[in-house]
Amino acid sequence: MKEKFTKQYPVLKTGTKFVFINPMIMRILFSSLAAVALISACDTLNRLPVQISPSPVERKVPSQSEVASGLKEALINGVGKGTVSLNKPGAFFQNDVRKILLPPEVRDLESKIRGNAVLNAAIGGQLDKGVKAMNEGAENAMGKAMPIFKDAVINMSFADAMGILRGGNGAATRYLKNTTSEALHQAFKPVIQQALNDVKITEYWNPIIREINKPLNKTLLGIKQDINPDLNAYVTEKANNTLFQEIEQQENAIRSNPVERGTALLKKVFDYADSQKK
Repeated sequence: MKEKFTKQYPVLKTGTKFVFINPMIMRILFSSLAAVALISACDTLNRLPVQISPSPVERKVPSQSEVASGLKEALINGVGKGTVSLNKPGAFFQNDVRKILLPPEVRDLESKIRGNAVLNAAIGGQLDKGVKAMNEGAENAMGKAMPIFKDAVINMSFADAMGILRGGNGAATRYLKNTTSEALHQAFKPVIQQALNDVKITEYWNPIIREINKPLNKTLLGIKQDINPDLNAYVTEKANNTLFQEIEQQENAIRSNPVERGTALLKKVFDYADSQKK
């Protein structure tokens, strides 16, 4: 009888005695132990710090320093490419869009000069040389202007950089025009003048103006006032406008085309700007 009973139930020996354990009780005991272990494990997990993985956009948010550095890098790259492309022989003179023509007050008279055999013989050739010399002067000035423009970019504040980053196409160029145009004009004038002197433009321009301002020629051309011979200011203005146009093209290319973001910093800053538009 004892043998049959021990075959049906597990036996636990304690000292000299045998204790028979009901299987149902064992299942309840093991289930209880498992539940306690699970609760303990959950409590331990709950006490651990929760780490939430940031979204791709959050991971790429640039710091203030990165925004300022990225914008300055983009502008300096744009200025550099713009000045290099313009600081070449023929960059102005052989380009129909960039070519600096005669000042309006002279250009309006050019057709009359060309149409008059006497005036064309006296002035026509000098007009052609004057136009070529103005454009060569602007081409030479571009190389000398880069350090001046670079200083203006480096001094840009973080607030300015954020405004530019969020401002869309042309924002950087508008900022530079609004904040540095006057200073750049004053700084460029001696540079432009030297460039004009290098190509000896006064040898062509001054004779043209002297001829036009002669009483007889003024009568033939139908003008009453002498023409201002200050070609420096005119060429400086034209050269600056062309430089800003080139810079804006470079800026917009970086904004619109990820391929133009040649460094990791530019990619991070402008990718973030793109994400804020969505």
